[in-house]
Amino acid sequence: MKQILIENILFIERLHRRFLDVIKAELDRLRVDDINNVQTLILYNINSERMTISELTNRGYYLGSNVSYNIKKLVENGYLVQEKSPHDKRAVRIRLSDKGLELCAKVDAFLERSVVVMKDTGVKELELGETSKVLRKVERFLSDLLANIV
Repeated sequence: MKQILIENILFIERLHRRFLDVIKAELDRLRVDDINNVQTLILYNINSERMTISELTNRGYYLGSNVSYNIKKLVENGYLVQEKSPHDKRAVRIRLSDKGLELCAKVDAFLERSVVVMKDTGVKELELGETSKVLRKVERFLSDLLANIV
């Protein structure tokens, strides 16, 4: 069981890298060159919400320093808007600009088209759902394990 767990974790890592490659290829196809694949996923994670950087970090499991750098670049390139909280001047909330919303819509349309193609390759929605359930259990197990080590 140990070997299967390790193989699955390594496979998930490869799957994530492959997905980033796919996003990069789609950005290239769209001729978008002022944003990278990781930044695109950050935008996609935010989508129509307003949140703080710490909320984004907690939600997306990004490393804090990487998020700060990527948020800075996304603001500089016009994909994100930063707004100071009216209640707490130290807190900054971020939201997508029109440019960011437009790119997210294009990525979403690409993913919708991809899902249609994926169904044609024999991957079934039920199978993906079952995979998600198992991965959530593994995530819960690892979180519990970490809590008991610390």
